Order: sequence, then structure tokens, then C-alpha cells
Amino acid sequence: MPRSRSGPWLLAIFSPVMAIKICSVGGLLLLWQLASSSGWLPPMFFPAPREVWQEASFLFEDGEIWQAVLVSSRRVFSGFGLAALISIPLGVVMAVWWPAKAAFDPLVSLLRPLPSITWIPLTILWLGIGEGQKTAIVFAGTWIYVLLYTYESTRRVDPMLIRAARNLGANSFQVMRVVLMAALPGIISGLKVTLAIAWSCVITAEMVAARIGLGATIWRAKDGANLGLVLVGMIGISITVLIADFIVDRLEYIFLPWERARR
Repeated sequence: MPRSRSGPWLLAIFSPVMAIKICSVGGLLLLWQLASSSGWLPPMFFPAPREVWQEASFLFEDGEIWQAVLVSSRRVFSGFGLAALISIPLGVVMAVWWPAKAAFDPLVSLLRPLPSITWIPLTILWLGIGEGQKTAIVFAGTWIYVLLYTYESTRRVDPMLIRAARNLGANSFQVMRVVLMAALPGIISGLKVTLAIAWSCVITAEMVAARIGLGATIWRAKDGANLGLVLVGMIGISITVLIADFIVDRLEYIFLPWERARR
């Protein structure tokens, strides 16, 4: 009898690990509520869960929260996708070909310390204040991290795998495929870490003339001293990243079967 393909998905949703995670979040919310109701957390410094929920319900009613999530997600994944498209091949080349490493090392060393906020003046001058500028901010804040994760993951591939492939008669293309497959788990892990960084970059990007987006919601709430709305924007970003991580984990489970035993 054939096995159901939905098995891994159902197992992930109804597993004991997921139950513990849900209980952990529920316990944190309960502790937050108790601290607020007892006065340990003054409302002027940290709003109660009820206040945050009220602010969220206002955004749900007029649909603004969904629009903010979609707009910010588009900006994040545009810049992040462009960074991955450029940095992953470049990182692999740098790891396997020393002239490329020597050529790009100075550039990486010079640009790596610069946070995304430092690119705001130049990107405005080059691209204006439209969507391209916000995509560029996300790209500028993430591409180096994708590059470094890819480089390190590729460089640390076990040489025995390469020797084994060559001993079995693999050509250069096939050897490179072995290297990529071995490095792929580390590259994916780096992409997940960098995706969180991309969301911090979009907050920076939406400082400039952005009327819609989770970052714009946070900045607007900050100007009005609305801490409840600030937390709504923060929680919205966290939930969006968690959903993206869950999807990536499921895809990794499906397309990297040799990694299942390590989980």
C-alpha cells in the first residue's frame, strides 16, 4: 500500500516537538498577561496583551495588516532573492577557485562592516525613494552574509567526497555537483539566518517615504507613542519569518533526504 505524501507534513504539525513549542508560546503569553495585570510591567513602557490585540484587531478590520505584510514581504524577498542569485554562485566560485577569492576578498572586507542604514543616502541618490531603493537596501544588507555562508559551506565539504567521486570516474561537472549537494544544507541554513537579517533591513528601508509595510507601521506607531501598534508590527515580522522558516524546513526535508537522519 503506497505511503501518503502528506505524512511528513502531518508529522511535523502534530508531533510532540510542535506541542512543546505551542505550550512554550502559550506559557510566555500567560506570563506576559500576569506581569501586566499585576503591575510588574507598567503599560507606559510595555503594553498588555489585550492592548496589543486591540491594535491588531483594528488593522485586521480594515485589512491594513495584510497589505502591510504583503508589501514588506515583496520588498524583503525581492532584495533577498537578488542577493541569493548573485552571492551563491559567487561564493561557490570563491571557494573552489583561489583567484576569485583573492580578487573579491578586499571588496568583502571593505563592505562587510557597513550596516544597511549607511546605504540610504546613496540609494536615494541613485534610485530615488521608490520600491527599487527599498529593494536595494535589503540587497545591500544581505548579499555579503549569503556570500560568506556559501563560501564557508562549500570550503568545508569533506575532501573524501571529492576523491571518491573522482575515483568513481566523475568528470568536473559531476564533481561540482557533489560539492554543491554536500554544501547545500549549510547554504540553506545560511539563507534562513540571512532572511531574518533581511527583515531587519526592510525596517531600515521603510524609514524613507514608506506609507505601507510592517516597518512603516512600526515607525508610524513610534511617532505616535503607540507601543501596542509597535508590538503588532514586531509580532507580524516574527510570524512571517516563522512561516517562511517552516516552509523552508519542509522543502529541505523533501529535497535533502540524506539530511533526515540528523534531525
